[in-house]
Formats: sequence, C-alpha cells, structure tokens
Amino acid sequence: MKLPSPQWPRILPTRFVVGLATLGPLGMKLPAPGTWGSLAGLLYFTVIFYPLGLVSTLLLTGVGLYFAVAFCGEAAERMGRKDPGEIILDEFAVMPLCFLGWRTLGWSPWLILVTGFVLFRLYDIAKPFGIRRLQSWPAGWGIVVDDVAAALATCATLHLGAWLGTLR
Repeated sequence: MKLPSPQWPRILPTRFVVGLATLGPLGMKLPAPGTWGSLAGLLYFTVIFYPLGLVSTLLLTGVGLYFAVAFCGEAAERMGRKDPGEIILDEFAVMPLCFLGWRTLGWSPWLILVTGFVLFRLYDIAKPFGIRRLQSWPAGWGIVVDDVAAALATCATLHLGAWLGTLR
C-alpha cells in the first residue's frame, strides 16, 4: 500500500518537528510517554471538543490527524526509527475520537472520561482486533492509524457498555 505522506514538514527545522511530534518534554523526558500523550489528549478533548457536536468534532479531528500524520512521519524519519515511543502526537490527536457521541451514553462526564482514557490505553497497548497490523502502513500513516483504530474501538466499547446497561 502506497499512501503519500505530506512533504511540506521537510522544510521545517528538526527541533520544531521532533518537539511537536513528542509534545516536547512529555514524550522526551517522562516515563510511559504514550500515557502522558493520551492524558494531554484527554485535556485537549475537554478544553476544545467537549462543547462541540459530532460534525465539528469529526472535521476538527480530521485536520488534527492530517497534521499528526505529517509531523509523526517526518519526526520518525529524522529520529531514524520506524515508530519511536517518544512520538506521542498520535495519541494526543486521536483522543476526541474516543468520545464521539459521548452525550448519548447517559453516564456522568467524569465516568466517561476516565473509562474512555483507560480503555484507550488498553487498546493502544494491547492492539487487539488486528490493530497491530495497521502499524505496517508507511511513515506517519502507520504511526497514527493504529491509534485511530484504538480510539474507535474505545468509542464502540463505551457505546456498547451504555447499550448493555439499558437492557436491564
């Protein structure tokens, strides 16, 4: 599969590209960088996306994912590794997808946020349902698309849990 990667990040300074892809010290200095990137993404969701509807969330997240593919791919190339653990812009950018339709769940917002965060970390680490195979996509696509799948699996699990809870 040959997916074109955005070429424009190549003109940017390495320090900027890597700094953005690693979210600065979160990816470079802290243990468990994926968890910190996801936590930053949770904050990103609550500050920017919490009041938005489905269409706005999808559009804004699509733009964020485009930039994540561009910067994660370019940073990995400059770091000389396929998918460095320090690159966490992917976890950050996909977190809004975990909470698509969250208002329909009927749970407290805090329960939704905590459960969604935990489920996302579980799916991102374990990579079930064929998610692991998505990492073989080229460049930034392979770095980001497995996290998109983990976020969508999280969203589906939240909605399934809410639906099962209504069957009583």
